[in-house]
Amino acid sequence: MTTATPTVGAGVQATGTPGRAARVRKRLNSRTATLVSIVIALLWTIPTFGLFISSFRPEDQIKTTGWWTFFSDPQFTLENYQEVLFSTGSSGQLASYFINSLAITIPSVLFPLAFASLAAYALAWINFKGRDWVYIAIFALQIVPLQMALVPLLKFFSTGVTVAGVQILPAWDLVDEQKFAQVWFAHTCFALPFAVFLLHNFISQLPGDLMEAARVDGATHPKIFRTIVLPLITPALAAFGIFQFLWVWNDLLVALIFAGGGDETAPLTVRLAELAGTRGNEWQRLTAGAFVSIVVPLIVFLSLQRFFVRGLLAGSVKG
Repeated sequence: MTTATPTVGAGVQATGTPGRAARVRKRLNSRTATLVSIVIALLWTIPTFGLFISSFRPEDQIKTTGWWTFFSDPQFTLENYQEVLFSTGSSGQLASYFINSLAITIPSVLFPLAFASLAAYALAWINFKGRDWVYIAIFALQIVPLQMALVPLLKFFSTGVTVAGVQILPAWDLVDEQKFAQVWFAHTCFALPFAVFLLHNFISQLPGDLMEAARVDGATHPKIFRTIVLPLITPALAAFGIFQFLWVWNDLLVALIFAGGGDETAPLTVRLAELAGTRGNEWQRLTAGAFVSIVVPLIVFLSLQRFFVRGLLAGSVKG
């Protein structure tokens, strides 16, 4: 009796070969990838470090020499920060606008996350008539320019919705601090298409056997979403949350149109645009003002970066 000897191909098949994900991880852990990462980090960090140094230099030094001359002729002052944060003149009081930006940004991130996660779960795991068409419509909304919705939204806020002479929804008629609600609504509408698309792709890749086992145990959709889906999609939620936070925090157009430019509702970006003065000759204020404006996004990104990377790479490679 003869025994069959395994072929080379079979041996390779039996012992297993590195999967695509393993090969990608190996390349990312190589010395070349590490060196490229360091170079990119330096290129990103050096301008930020220069801005930080400039924010502590006197006005005459900022306007006449580069930030790197600080090390040969160090001159230190807190006047720039004092002027933009606490000055009572037209160049200061940035602190109140800082609070306005937080009041605009935090709800504008939480609302899309809540609505999009529920919608993405429904589109991924609940069968209903027209589900695919709804998803296609949401996906298509991503290509609609934001500027096209500004006038309809303004009309919606000011006059409400009227159909055939019958008013379906009344006008909002908001004043002062209440106008924050208009900005939240606008940012939520603009963010939902991308949020639903991103979260749907993540949720639809969850194991079907896991969902089926939960249904067999008697779990309803709300319980499945709360106890199974939410913990598993944390990286995707963090990834979108960072994107949305950076977008809203740096936004000027939407907040300026729907909240106005008053001290009660205007965000930090509105005040930054005014710091340089009417002729643009007071740009030394921008060094301190700009650094103040990037502190919060930096904290958010650095605190959630591990979830951010996992959320972006999830499902992109398979072993």
